[in-house]
Amino acid sequence: MSAPLVDVHAHFLTPWYVDAAEAAGHRFPDGMPAYPSWTPDDHLRLMDEHGIGRSVLSISSPGVSFGDVAASVQLCRRVNDHAAELVARRPDRFGFFASVPLPAVDEALEEAGRALDDLGAAGVVITTNAGGRYLGDPALDPFLAELGRRGAVVFVHPTSPVGWECAALGFPQPMVEFFAETTRSVSALLIRGFLADHPGLRMIVPHCGASLPVLIDRLRLFASLLPAVSAEPATVDEGLERLWFDLAGTPMPVHADTLVDQVGTSRLLYGSDFCWTPPHLVAAQVDSLDKGWRAAEHGPWRELVAANAARLWGRA
Repeated sequence: MSAPLVDVHAHFLTPWYVDAAEAAGHRFPDGMPAYPSWTPDDHLRLMDEHGIGRSVLSISSPGVSFGDVAASVQLCRRVNDHAAELVARRPDRFGFFASVPLPAVDEALEEAGRALDDLGAAGVVITTNAGGRYLGDPALDPFLAELGRRGAVVFVHPTSPVGWECAALGFPQPMVEFFAETTRSVSALLIRGFLADHPGLRMIVPHCGASLPVLIDRLRLFASLLPAVSAEPATVDEGLERLWFDLAGTPMPVHADTLVDQVGTSRLLYGSDFCWTPPHLVAAQVDSLDKGWRAAEHGPWRELVAANAARLWGRA
């Protein structure tokens, strides 16, 4: 029997979270027509259908920071307390990534510590930008550095960019802008050398690394051209070697193989993106991996990603 999958890209929602997001102006989240429905039972049924042993739950975009720091802190605490309760009811099936109220660094550090130390969070989820402040912004370095000191797992999730109204061209932002957001944020951390300088930081990049697999040579080139503001190309590669990547989205037939050609298979993880990805598309994604993975070269993908997840959390 195949090893049970660990789903590192799995989302939950509650009615009161949706109310808070809508009250903050996110009536159509990231240009999508509506919020999906979610219940623990629905999630468990999907897991059972696809051989997923454990899902690490998180709040997706638009996140928890809507401009008012005090309100964001309060919403974070409620979200994380609720997630911890879900895990307490089914510790065998669920874990969670804690939300934090970035860009408020001090408050984010306090909530991350509470969630990791007191609530048993499996890590922290952060969006590619919070209030327009991107992960590569040095103002956020103290937060990420502390997570690196802790050896924390950090799951990066894209959100709408500043100015999306002009950039998205009428399309929902997850179609193109989410990939641009992920690539933009992680590229900044790579080219500044931040990831190379903080080896304890275990960062998961979603959607097969977004556009990084096809742009990494370009990052190396510009690192060599701009020594005053960039790390050396070798430092970019050192940072790249510390990133982990989930297979959410449309990994086959092109994206997963392109990623593997750049980073190998030892840091690949499974991600469903449920509940924002509906069940029939989760099924199609799993089926495409079951049928399309280069099994002769890399071995069974389910065993591979399960073993990688065990290493990520120090269980192997």
